[in-house]
Order: sequence, then structure tokens, then C-alpha cells
Amino acid sequence: MRKFKFSTLTILLIFIIAFAVAGTPVGASADGKEVYIGGIPAGFTLGLGGAQVVGICEVLTVDGAKCPAKEAEIYVGDIILTLNGVTIESAKDLDTVLAKEKKTEYTVEIQRDGEEMTKEIKPAKDITSGKRKLGVLVRDSVSGIGTVTYIEKDTLRFGSLGHPVMGENGAAMKVAGGKIYNCSIVNVVKGIRGKAGELKGVFLNDTHIATAEKNCDCGIFGQFKKGYDFSRFKCAKTAAVGDTHPGKASIFTTIDGITPKEYSVSIVKVDKNNKQNKNFVIKITDDTLLAQTGGIVQGMSGSPIIQDGKLIGAVTHVFLNDPTRGYGISVDNMFGN
Repeated sequence: MRKFKFSTLTILLIFIIAFAVAGTPVGASADGKEVYIGGIPAGFTLGLGGAQVVGICEVLTVDGAKCPAKEAEIYVGDIILTLNGVTIESAKDLDTVLAKEKKTEYTVEIQRDGEEMTKEIKPAKDITSGKRKLGVLVRDSVSGIGTVTYIEKDTLRFGSLGHPVMGENGAAMKVAGGKIYNCSIVNVVKGIRGKAGELKGVFLNDTHIATAEKNCDCGIFGQFKKGYDFSRFKCAKTAAVGDTHPGKASIFTTIDGITPKEYSVSIVKVDKNNKQNKNFVIKITDDTLLAQTGGIVQGMSGSPIIQDGKLIGAVTHVFLNDPTRGYGISVDNMFGN
């Protein structure tokens, strides 16, 4: 998938599902590991470790329009970590500090492309609200819906997506933990040549089922909660990419509701040494899936690929010029994260 769209988490809000893909293979051999087969849609809410700037705006004051953030050389994508030494995790935290400490100039610590730096900023008083503002629009988390690939039976560690959640700078977004929720697919936009289709879904409740700990080139990884009911999940052992071959296979994915179904695909090509984690070229051959989705659509990222009864990888990309085809990552590259 090509993009990942985000918004602040709102339970039962419909999300358009889209992803970005990049990376180099990492991990260890997963050959013979027993796992629960995923294919379930899940809602991801990922913390940013601060308040990320998503917009720069002017503040209307008695002296005209001012933009404190621009003057302080704060840019979209920066993450505000502290303001005058106070930890910032949300827009509310910014307002609180500005209201309590009425100074003419503040020291703000930000993170930009992984590097921390300090800026001096002079807030401006908004003529309408009377509040002191920095001229920034911020968010403290990102949310979206993706597919869980597997859950290890012995440790309950999960792997999902098969590719990273990307930031505005095109690199894997650095996240500070997160939570995973049950969700349901409620609509499918069918893919056509030149335009990817998409799944749409809703978060079902506010009780998380797992925690996200890592976002990297191979996906999002974390831990399912003990006591989660896995009775509806099928089990399989994993196979190393060296044991895979062109030919018949299947994927587990959910295109309606919460229950994954198995659909037939064909492995067209195996490339075990691909440096972008594009280890498989797959083609959808299942008539039912083709009729409902047109092939691979945004939101199927992470759908497990099964061959000869074993988990071999996950769907990651769709070919825009042919939505019946796409790429997959080997489970070897996902394990060990």
C-alpha cells in the first residue's frame, strides 16, 4: 500500500485505510515456529512521544497577524517535547503551560528527524480568545486500521502490516508505544487499474487487545494481552523463504466484519534476497475476492500468506497498474522484531 492516513483516535469513527512501504530486511529465521494465523483487522493508535506539529498558522493580535512558530523556525513534522522544561504530550499541555507561566519568551525543546534541539519562542496573544498561542496545530498520536499477520503461540508477540508507518519525511515514524483495538470492516472501495481500492472500518470499543512497541521496516510489532480469546484462530507453523516456491498459495484477510476468510492466490515470483522486503510477487486468483475488491486493496497490508499449510509471509503492496498483483514480505524478515 502506498500511504497511511492518520487522525486523532475517535471510537466508531470511520477510517480510510492506506499505507506506505519501505525498508530493508531484518530479523531471524522463523522456520518451524508455531503461530496463530492473523488476517484480523485491527485499529492502531500510536503515540508520538510528544506533540507533533502538523500545521503552522498565524495568530491575530492587536498589532496584526503574527506567527511565533515561524519566527522560531519550528516546522511541520517537528515534535514538541518540552516547553520551559515541562513535558508536552498534547495541545492541552501547551495551553496549560502558556496560561500558567506568562512569560514573554519560552524555551521549547523539539525533535526533528530524530535529532533534539532547543528553540526560543515568543507567544502571541490571540485577540479573539485572549489566549497566548504559539501558532502551531499539533497532534499527540496517529491512528489507522491494518491487518495482524500472526501471533506467536508461546509468547503472544504479534507482527502486522509488513511495512512501516511512514512520517511526513518519508522515513519510518518513530513511535512511543501504542494500543491495538478490535475493529470491523464496513465498506470496500473496489480497486481499478491506476487507482488502488481501499477498505473502510470502525473501531469497535475503547478496550485495547494488544500494545504496540515497535514500528520498523518490517511492520508494527508488539504484545497481545494475556487472556485474549484465540479459539477462533487457526494455527500453523512458519516456513523459511528458502522453502517457498512459485505456485498455489492463499491469503487470510477480512473484507467484511471481523472474521477473516481464506482466498486463493498464486506466488508468481520468489526473491529471498530482495533488500526492500519485496520477497514475493503474488497474484489474486480467487473469483470471490476479485469480484468484491478487484484484487489487493489498501488495508490488506499484513494479510498472512499461506503455502503448503505454512505461514510464509504477508501482503504489503498493490501494483497500481494491475490491482490483481502485488508484493509480499517473507515471515523470516518479520520475526525477531
